[in-house]
Amino acid sequence: MSIRAEKKKKNEVSIQEPIGVDREGNEISLSDVLGSYIEEVPDEVELRLQVEQLQLVLLDTLSPREKVVIELRYGLINGCCHPQREVAQRLGISRSYVSRIEKKALQKLNHALETEPMKRVRR
Repeated sequence: MSIRAEKKKKNEVSIQEPIGVDREGNEISLSDVLGSYIEEVPDEVELRLQVEQLQLVLLDTLSPREKVVIELRYGLINGCCHPQREVAQRLGISRSYVSRIEKKALQKLNHALETEPMKRVRR
């Protein structure tokens, strides 16, 4: 068992671990090479994990129609949020029906995210 654990850790790299030295003899870390602020990298990773978690919850919790409504209304596909009227036209339903679907879907998502602990992202 410990051999497996060591083997997994062997492939892990810290962004703050030194990877070399510059011309002046200063240590260079991976975060220096990436060229971003050290605080932004963990935030970006956390955001990506949250987005993947949300995608999993969307798939597991919502019906296909609810999923489409939420994705269009909140810009989860291309980052562009669409008004209820436009979503209604795309789906061939009334604006008020889009509103009801959205409300029900958000309640389902809220419940799912509150009751389930953070899942591991499937790969």
